Amino acid sequence: MENYMIRQLGRVLAALALTAVTTVTGVTLTAGAAHADGCYTWGRTLSQGMSGEDVRQLQIRVAGYPGYGAVLTIDGAFGPATRSAVIRFQQAYGLGADGIAGPQTFNRLYALQDDDCTPVNFSYAELNNCNSTWSGGAVSASTARANALVSMWKLQALRHALGDVPIAISSSFRSYACNSAVGGASNSRHLYGDAVDLVGSPSFCRLAQQARYHGFAQILGPGYPDHNDHTHVAAVGGWSAPSCGI
Repeated sequence: MENYMIRQLGRVLAALALTAVTTVTGVTLTAGAAHADGCYTWGRTLSQGMSGEDVRQLQIRVAGYPGYGAVLTIDGAFGPATRSAVIRFQQAYGLGADGIAGPQTFNRLYALQDDDCTPVNFSYAELNNCNSTWSGGAVSASTARANALVSMWKLQALRHALGDVPIAISSSFRSYACNSAVGGASNSRHLYGDAVDLVGSPSFCRLAQQARYHGFAQILGPGYPDHNDHTHVAAVGGWSAPSCGI
């Protein structure tokens, strides 16, 4: 734990150093794009109208900021929805909210991610207690793993909105065998790697209510059959948590 904290502190300090701003005779000069350790590095400022893999990587990380009831399409095209998500991300972290992803936005993202590109508060292991290969589900292993990564970034946004409190996960990716063993629905989104069951605190209703703002198309919670002991969030489906007013 101590080494982990030291590593994260080092990353934050490095990010801050790389966003150093110097003022010369009233002109503000901003440092260029910073470099991430072991993950992804953006090499240009991104704004509406641009496209490419760098846009897609940005979309993955701001997928949790689409706004109430919305889902951000991760297609590598920087459109109005991506701009709005970037603005909400910038607002959430106290950055200049102009919808343009430049050094300050990238440095904040670098500080939030680990070397495998997962957000610092979640890991692949947490989202797969079924097997080590991500295989045996309704999609390829690579797709299931990619879906889980997007879910983690949505959960990171949810966690931050709730005051950076820990969020516990009881189940996420399942192969058909694992899904059958726990009595999961035959069409469960867990088979696709994009569903996550949340337990512990905050309350199930608080989780369900806040999740509406963070890109989850499916939210099932208290009052929905077999969901009184957890809140389920996923990329596809609908909302139903009657006991929570949803």
